[in-house]
Amino acid sequence: MECKRLRLLEEEEKQKKKTTKAGLNSSVLLQKRQLGLLSSTSYCRLVHELKVNCMQRRKIEIHSPDSSVAGTNNFKIIVVNSVCWASLTHPDSHVLLCLMGIAETPGCASLLPASLFSSTNPGDRPGMLCSFKISTAWSCAWCLNPQADNCFSTGLTRRVLVTNVVTGHRQTFGTSSDVLAQQFARQTPVLYNGCRSGEIFSIDVRQRNRKGQSWKAIRLFHGSAVTSIHLMEAEHYLMAADMAGKIKLWDLRTTKCVKQYHGHHNEYAILPLHVNEEEGLLTAVGQDCYTRIWSLHDTHLLRTIPSPHPSSKDAIPSVVFSSRLGGRRGVPGLLMAVKQDLYHFSYI
Repeated sequence: MECKRLRLLEEEEKQKKKTTKAGLNSSVLLQKRQLGLLSSTSYCRLVHELKVNCMQRRKIEIHSPDSSVAGTNNFKIIVVNSVCWASLTHPDSHVLLCLMGIAETPGCASLLPASLFSSTNPGDRPGMLCSFKISTAWSCAWCLNPQADNCFSTGLTRRVLVTNVVTGHRQTFGTSSDVLAQQFARQTPVLYNGCRSGEIFSIDVRQRNRKGQSWKAIRLFHGSAVTSIHLMEAEHYLMAADMAGKIKLWDLRTTKCVKQYHGHHNEYAILPLHVNEEEGLLTAVGQDCYTRIWSLHDTHLLRTIPSPHPSSKDAIPSVVFSSRLGGRRGVPGLLMAVKQDLYHFSYI
C-alpha cells in the first residue's frame, strides 16, 4: 500500500508539468459539444473530470501563535466526539461540541462563541456560553428551523436527546441502537438519525415523547453502521455512508436508493461525507487515507488523491470543499489537513 501511495504521488508530480490531462482539453470538449458529439450529461461530467484532475496540491505554511501568550493552548486537552456550527445569535455564531467524558468526569455538550477561536483581541474573549452534562454522545446537530428555535440534538447510546438551550427543556427518544450521525432539516423541524444498526430514521421534534417506535416517520436501512448523513438542499434526497464503505443516495419520497457511489473504503471508522451541490461534487476520505471525489450527478469517480503522509489510523486526512474559499469573492477549492500540515487544491 505504501509503494502504491508513493507511486501515485510521483505520478501527480509528473502531472503538474502538463497543462491538462491527456485527451482532456476544455476547448476540444466545448467544440465537440457545439458539434453535437457530446450529450449535455457527458459534457458536464468531462468538464468536472478536467477540473478535478487539474487540481494541484500546494502546501500552506502555518505560523503557530506565540506560546507565551495566555490562552493559546486552552483547547489542546479537549477530546471531541462530534462538532457542528450553531446559529444562536447569528449564522454560525457558535460552535456546538460534544465532549467525551474522561475518567470520572461526565461527558457534556457545550456551546462556545465562535469568536473564542479568533486571534483578534485575545485578552477580550467571551467565556463558554453554556454547558449541558450528558452521557457520552456520538453525534450532535443544531436546528435551523424556527419551529424548534434554539434547539440542538445529541445522539447517545440507544437514545436521542433534544435540548432547548434557552429553557433547558429536554425531549428524549429511545432507540434500539447507538445514534452515530444526525442532521436537522431546514424546511421542517425534522431530525434525521443514522444508527449503528444501519437504520436511518426521522423524528418530528414537535411531538411529545412516546413509548416504542411509533414516533419514527421515514425509515431507511443500510447493511452496516451508518457513519455520516447529508440532507440535500431541496430535502427530497438524503446521502448516507456506512462502515461497509457504501455511499447511497436515498429518495425520501419513495424511501428507495436511487444512486450508489463506489470506491469508498471503510471498515469501522466514523468518517464524514462532504457534498457540494453548487459544483456537483461528493468528497469522502477513506480509512485507507485516500481522498476520493465523485460526480454528484452520474456517480462517476473523478479522482483519487493519495495522502501526502504514510497511511495510518492516526493520519486520516480531514478535508473540506468550498465553492468560495476565503469569502464571497473566493474561488472553489479543497483544503486537506493531515497531522500538522495543511494543503490546498485549487479547483478552477
